[in-house]
Amino acid sequence: MFSKDNLSYAPIALPDHIDLDDPAMREAANTFLETMKTRHSVRDFSTQPVPHEVIETCVRTAGLAPSGANHQPWHFVAISDPVLKARIRAEAEEEEKRFYAGGASDEWIKALEPIGTNADKPHLDDAPWLIVVFAQRYGQFDDGTRYKNYYVPESVGIATGFLIAALHHAGLSMLTHTPNPMKFLNEVLGRPDAEKPVMIIAVGHAAKDATIPAVAKVKKPLDQIMSVFD
Repeated sequence: MFSKDNLSYAPIALPDHIDLDDPAMREAANTFLETMKTRHSVRDFSTQPVPHEVIETCVRTAGLAPSGANHQPWHFVAISDPVLKARIRAEAEEEEKRFYAGGASDEWIKALEPIGTNADKPHLDDAPWLIVVFAQRYGQFDDGTRYKNYYVPESVGIATGFLIAALHHAGLSMLTHTPNPMKFLNEVLGRPDAEKPVMIIAVGHAAKDATIPAVAKVKKPLDQIMSVFD
């Protein structure tokens, strides 16, 4: 992506200048808030297919996220192949069995009780798409030599947030899944050692009888998540 001989600063005019007045800003902010209020993490997916183009466009949106030094240290692997999804489920469930059998602390297991999770992960089979998010520890110049990536967790986290918002905006449901450890995903998906898998996102349409944990609707009030110094 980068060339050693093309690292100079070259400013250009802001290509997309958005300048809303105060009422329009309030309306836009409230509209997006109401949209995101309808986003829920679901574990029950229908078999209704999702077009490849939709997933591709949502990943394009994720790729627009800001990143440290603009190195864009992420890679998204989208999987719809049933055989590969089944393999990922089998590997993930092995890790989850170890987690629930003593790999996690009693406190952690207790915290998960209101969510209703266990080692069984049928959504990894049922969802028409899995998107595996990889963080790239370092990149390579076009001559093959390495360069360091900066603020990798922060950058990948922002890009993943973009992706989740884009998927929801497209009318899709999703579930973030983080088996630990996830190194098996490098082998299964043929990704290099420079990349660390950080998340599996199951994506599709929610089943007609889908449910969510009641506790998922309990959100902290604004005064607990925001401080203001005017």
